Amino acid sequence: MAQPWIDKAKTDGFFILAPSFFVTAVVFLFHDKLNVIEAKYSFYIWLFLIVFIDVAHVYATLFKTYFVREEFKKRSKLLIVLPIVCFVVGIILFSLGSVVFWSVLAYIAVFHFIRQQYGFMRLYSRKEVKTNCSVAIDNLIIYTATVYPMLYWFFSSPRAFIWFTEKDFIRFENQLLVGILGWIYGLIVIFYILRTIYKSIKERYFNIPKNTIITGTFLSWYFGIVYFNSDLVFTLLNVVSHGIPYIALIYLNEIDKKSERDLGILNYVKGVRGFFVFIAFLLMIAFFEEYVWEVFVWNEQFSWDNSDFSNWQVFLVPLFTIPQFTHYILDGFIWKSK
Repeated sequence: MAQPWIDKAKTDGFFILAPSFFVTAVVFLFHDKLNVIEAKYSFYIWLFLIVFIDVAHVYATLFKTYFVREEFKKRSKLLIVLPIVCFVVGIILFSLGSVVFWSVLAYIAVFHFIRQQYGFMRLYSRKEVKTNCSVAIDNLIIYTATVYPMLYWFFSSPRAFIWFTEKDFIRFENQLLVGILGWIYGLIVIFYILRTIYKSIKERYFNIPKNTIITGTFLSWYFGIVYFNSDLVFTLLNVVSHGIPYIALIYLNEIDKKSERDLGILNYVKGVRGFFVFIAFLLMIAFFEEYVWEVFVWNEQFSWDNSDFSNWQVFLVPLFTIPQFTHYILDGFIWKSK
């Protein structure tokens, strides 16, 4: 059985599978220097990780939805109504308090991040012969890799990092429960390793991309949330492992493989030169969005003198959140396949 690559071994390996391993290696190699690097280059770290990867990957969804004529026709009602619904829901949530707004958005974001790893696992197992048992085991493993670190976060002592704000998640410190969950996590990891070895020997086949994405998920989520207690480490592992593979998936699966007739105006982002146009577009629109956030809401990196928009936050914050809120929800529809 051939390996179920999305594109090719080299491109999948470099852009989708490698980021988790690369960033984990960087964290271990330079862990002692990360605090110094973060203090000295905080602006550039913010610009690269938050703006050019995290925010940019949200807008990559445009190239599978709004910018694709056939896709827009097929889902026109959803694509028009959803942003409006997200805006209205955002206003309602923010009117209940900023803590409520960011908390709800954080839980939705976590679910989105978890489901992305599940989605990649399903993509890379699409050619396998499946049974109800094998599907249940695969689901158990990928959800263990992602859910346990989040439960550890919820039930352990305060961490040095946040998702959006300090009060995003309901926390209940319980070291006994953390210990029990840790043992269960360890047993499932051992089970996964032994089952993979047994299955590979029995079937004389080892699914390289599927097992690589599962292993990378274990590494990035465990070391980003459980093992290290560092804001920069969490951001590195969380953002890079999520954002870069998503951007790559959009380009490789939705642009590079489609014909000129299907792409229409998007032919401008096809090929080597087009790839850089694609990336440049994402970087520019991401920078513009974050600049607007900084000026009207955060005032941390950029600000206008003598400007106060605090009375407009109940409208501005939900408005500026429409792209990411829509992205979180929309992703649950656009990747579904039989």
